[in-house]
This record gives sequence, C-alpha cells and structure tokens, in this order.
Amino acid sequence: MNTPAAHARRDALAGFGMDTITLAGPLEARLAAMAEAGFSQVMLGARDLTGHPGGVAGAVAALRASGLRPTGFQVLRDFEGLAGALHGYKVDIAQAMLEMCAALESPVLLACSSVSRHASDDPEILAADLRKLAMLALPLGIRVAYEGLSWGRTINEYTTAWDIVCRADMPNLGAGIDSYHILAARTPLDALDELDPERIFLVQLSDFMWRETQSFEDRMTTARTFRVFPGEGAHSEAVAEIVLRLERLGYGGDYSFEVFNDDYQQLPLATVTGRARRAAAWLREDVLHRAVPLPAWAGSHPPAR
Repeated sequence: MNTPAAHARRDALAGFGMDTITLAGPLEARLAAMAEAGFSQVMLGARDLTGHPGGVAGAVAALRASGLRPTGFQVLRDFEGLAGALHGYKVDIAQAMLEMCAALESPVLLACSSVSRHASDDPEILAADLRKLAMLALPLGIRVAYEGLSWGRTINEYTTAWDIVCRADMPNLGAGIDSYHILAARTPLDALDELDPERIFLVQLSDFMWRETQSFEDRMTTARTFRVFPGEGAHSEAVAEIVLRLERLGYGGDYSFEVFNDDYQQLPLATVTGRARRAAAWLREDVLHRAVPLPAWAGSHPPAR
C-alpha cells in the first residue's frame, strides 16, 4: 500500500520493527499485518523459512513481496565453547544458518550465549569460537550480534557478552542488546555507557509483567511465553532508560520488538500489531521526544478519500 497515509504511518514508525514470533498464522499474513500497521522492517526466525510451504525460496519471496526489510535473522544457539565432534557439528549448523541469513539478505545473524553444560567457561575459548563464527560470516557480508541470555551457562549478562566480543576482536562481531535479559538479570544500566555504539548490531525490546524473575528457569519460562511490549509491563521506566542511554551513546540502529507471548498468539493479527504501534509511539514520542513526521500534503489539502 503506497498511499500518502501509508507512507505517513511508515515514517512515524521509522526505526522500529517487529519479530515474526509475536504473531500467529502463515508468514505472508504476519508480514502483511506488520506492513499494514506501518512497520517497514521485520526480525525473522529460521522456522519462518524451514516451515514455509515453499521452503526457503518461498519464504524469501514472501519477504520480498511484503516490502519489509529484514532487521536480522535468528537464532544460532549454543555455538561457542564446544570441542571435538560437538564443535564440528555446530560449525556445520552455523554455516547453514548463515546461508539462510544470506538468502534473506539479512544484515545480521543473532547468536545467543550457550546454555550447554558441555561448553567451556574459558573466556578465551569462547572468544576464539566467536571469532571463527565471524570469519565464516565475513565473506557473506553478515554481521554477528552476540547476545547474553539471562540463563546462559557462563555468559548471562550483556556486560560479560561485551567482554567476549572485545576479546574476539572482529569487525563484524558485535553486541546484541535485549532489554528482557537486562531486566531479568537485573544488570545495572551504567555499563551501557561503556559500549561502542558502532559495535551494537541489534537492539531487541520487550518487558514483562512482574517485578523480578526468581530463577534461571523462571527467566526462561517468562522469556518464551509472557513477554509484553515496551510500555505494557512492570519495568517501563527501565526500558525507557535503556533506550535513552543507547541514544545518548550514539546508537543509530534499529529497535526490534521481540515479544514472545502465548496470549498474543491467540489474538487477531491487527490487535497485536496495534499494541506494537502503541509501543513504538510511546518510545518515539514520550521517551525519545521525536516529532511525528507530517504527511507530504500537510499545509495544503489532504488527499482525496
């Protein structure tokens, strides 16, 4: 839809996107609902491609037809710290994930910190493995965003994830920041000021409804079933502070709403994308105090209906 009103909706949501995991239904329907709501970008998951009736090619065609651009592609799990046959196996998996990422022309692959009990806790080994992953991604023009899961075995905060990124020292390896994991782990926000904004490759935003998580298991269950959009949860002030700190730092990239929520999976697509729109408006207008762009016809006459 290329009407002036549609362009105005997209301009108002510039810089914000949604994750396909938030919505139910076929990929085409989810992409169409995001586009209709005014979003111009989407975070896709591997199952969007492998579960599509047309396979990877069909999913790529659906993305192209939607007019949305990919924010990133997820998620490579439990890659770093393994040895022997396990390491070789994960390298093969990583190569396949990178090929799918490249097929989408996605600029970023998200890799989450390992939860495997078989993984080393030696930071130099973790860094060496992530260096290898970045080298595999380099010829494809893909950047790797490394995120500390709040229930990760060794790396479970953005601060320790950033340390590993720095140790690996690859230009296409950077940090993935996820507000949920910061809130769940109760990591102090001051350390955000120490990050290099040019090495923050992905920022994912969500909240949850209770004040704290009691255990790693609680963090995992909440993360996978009951996240909510920014502005809807119990930590709105903290989410706002995260975004403001990143902006002051000089982060100029996108924000993606990664909202795993079993309830939202049972609601009409437009209902959920409407909530996402409200979250984006809250962040843009109330938190960042960015003016909503006026449509091209402002000051003259509105377009005919």
